[in-house]
Amino acid sequence: MWYNVDMYIRTIQRKNKDGSVVRYIQLAHNQWDPQARCAKAKVLFNFGREEEVDREALKRLVKSINRFLGPGETLRYEAETGAAPLKFITSRPLGGAWVLDRLWEELGIKGVLETLLKKRQYKTPVERAIFAMAANRALDPMSKRGVEEWVKEDAVIPGVEEIPLQQLYRAMDFLLENEAELQKQVYYSVANLLNLEVDILYFDTTSTYFEIEDEDEDGGLRRRGHSKDHRPDLPQAVIGLAVTRDGIPVRCWVWPGNTADISVVEQVKKDLIGWKLGRVITVLDRGFNSEDNLRCLQRAGGHYIAGEKLRSGKENTVQALKRGGRYQTVRDNLEVKEIVVGNGEARERYILVRNPEEAARDKARREKIIKELEEQLPHIKTHAKAVCELMAHPVYGRYLKLDSRSLPKIDRAKIREEEKLDGKYLLRTSDDTLSAEDVALGYKQLLLVEDAFRTLKSRLELRPVYHRLEDRIRSHVLLCWLALLLIRIAENRTGQTWCSLRATLQRMQLGEFSGTAGQVRQRTETTPAQKQIFKALAVKEPPLLFSINPTAKKNA
Repeated sequence: MWYNVDMYIRTIQRKNKDGSVVRYIQLAHNQWDPQARCAKAKVLFNFGREEEVDREALKRLVKSINRFLGPGETLRYEAETGAAPLKFITSRPLGGAWVLDRLWEELGIKGVLETLLKKRQYKTPVERAIFAMAANRALDPMSKRGVEEWVKEDAVIPGVEEIPLQQLYRAMDFLLENEAELQKQVYYSVANLLNLEVDILYFDTTSTYFEIEDEDEDGGLRRRGHSKDHRPDLPQAVIGLAVTRDGIPVRCWVWPGNTADISVVEQVKKDLIGWKLGRVITVLDRGFNSEDNLRCLQRAGGHYIAGEKLRSGKENTVQALKRGGRYQTVRDNLEVKEIVVGNGEARERYILVRNPEEAARDKARREKIIKELEEQLPHIKTHAKAVCELMAHPVYGRYLKLDSRSLPKIDRAKIREEEKLDGKYLLRTSDDTLSAEDVALGYKQLLLVEDAFRTLKSRLELRPVYHRLEDRIRSHVLLCWLALLLIRIAENRTGQTWCSLRATLQRMQLGEFSGTAGQVRQRTETTPAQKQIFKALAVKEPPLLFSINPTAKKNA
């Protein structure tokens, strides 16, 4: 015979002839009856009639069993079965930090930091502090003072319960001290793990402002300059970002706010030379295409894809736009035409790209502008301030010229010239091995850098920056870069935006309960959407029971 070893207390009742009911308490377990082919209850012990049972004796029996099992097993049983009431103490989001920590370790960031920390004698969890600050940027951006309370009260950071503010600042200092080596080693680790294609790097800059009025003196970081945040009234810093064709940020830079875009390319090229990237083709926007910058990029065998301004008036640009030839249709609704200007060493290779959908939009926008001008111009009778403003207008002035009376009129020849540029942009490249399609699609991917900047400024709340010390500002940018690296990996693997991933993961909560035998921390059940994310990221789900802290025995 086979017996089920699960024992239980059961209550049976018997009805007397006078109609009264008597209830009995028994200790039983199920026993398999092979003849009946079913399980039948077998009474192991009869405690007697319900009203006569010695309840205190039963309590002593339970305590005896608890002593035999130990408080940890008892508490686990209570948590899993609800056998005893548990007080609900608190609940904190778990899923987001858990996933980021697993990616942090998988990408080798934890290992790189621990290797760098071996040279120092820190007694505080510096690596955990850096992770906590990076995770905070991705999950709930706040000041470093806020991070101290967030770790202690509002988040579950694996491996640490709390991190004092001074330890956070100390970790930021360590991060900056090892900035170059950290970024290099993290790049190697990430590139090897993800098998990144790094033959093409996209580079661009943005600016981020500070909530102060005065600039830094003596060449400090916070300076006024061309603000891409449309805040020319505030000091700023310039931030550069290099991104792979998959949108993975591999390097970041910080320069003073008055640094011009054209002056940073040489440093970017120099910083990446030692990374052993092989054949690197750097993709640059039109603001970086000075001849000096392009020559700099070609040193040490490098190449470039650079945007050219269609209305620059440069001789080669004008010739490229005049050349005839058929367009070739490629992916992403693009048409491309290859053009070579010049001969021998002076030759320049251009790719003229046309987007039919964008061409239709350009035409519609221009027709709307012309219609507005046709309605306004008849009302202008004399040369006045309004004429000057209209001629200098960045949108309307493009389609106007002055007549013999010095009054504005629509320039039809200019409209015909503009029609020829609808939906087009011109690219220049130094690499003859790239197809026209690869050049066009490569430049289009420059949008990945712009998207990375939007993520830094919005979801990770890079700006405004409240740090005063320059070193802390630079370290703050590094933390944002680490956070961006993590969420880009998550987005690429799942095909979902970080906003969606974060919302789903943060619904996984870790609850803390208190019972008679101690305290237990148990998470909520994994939802189907969360299971899908864990599977896509190849991340193991966190344990259901996180920790059990039994109450200490008396007189132990």
